[in-house]
Amino acid sequence: MKILPMIAILMMISSFSAFAEQKIAVIVNINNPTDTLSTKQLIDLYMGKLIAFPNGDRAAPLDLPQDSTLRTDFYQQLTNKPIGSINAYWSRVKFSGHAQSPLSVDTSEQVLERVKEIDNAIGYVNLNDVTDDVKVVYTLAQ
Repeated sequence: MKILPMIAILMMISSFSAFAEQKIAVIVNINNPTDTLSTKQLIDLYMGKLIAFPNGDRAAPLDLPQDSTLRTDFYQQLTNKPIGSINAYWSRVKFSGHAQSPLSVDTSEQVLERVKEIDNAIGYVNLNDVTDDVKVVYTLAQ
């Protein structure tokens, strides 16, 4: 009788471990000359402090909706700040007119599609969702 609860616990632990091992991939168009980005470059791109890739081409960052778990994980992992701080930052920046926030799209599938279609697009998706049509330039562990 004690074996059933033990199996249930082991299954829960393994599912949590699998979830914990998921990664977020930052992707660009396959033709983008950028092969990697530093953490600082990526933060600056997504926080509106930098508007171009290292080669000088203007970047078009894509974002997921504010209620997206992946968006929350992305910003928390990237900046080590709670998502509330990120949202407050963008509220201030938008109001001041000093920078434009990343373009929000509804789903990860739309991020992949836009990055495939737009040479200067940059976005983030689960690493497991990456296709050969895009290039990974940065990876974050969730």
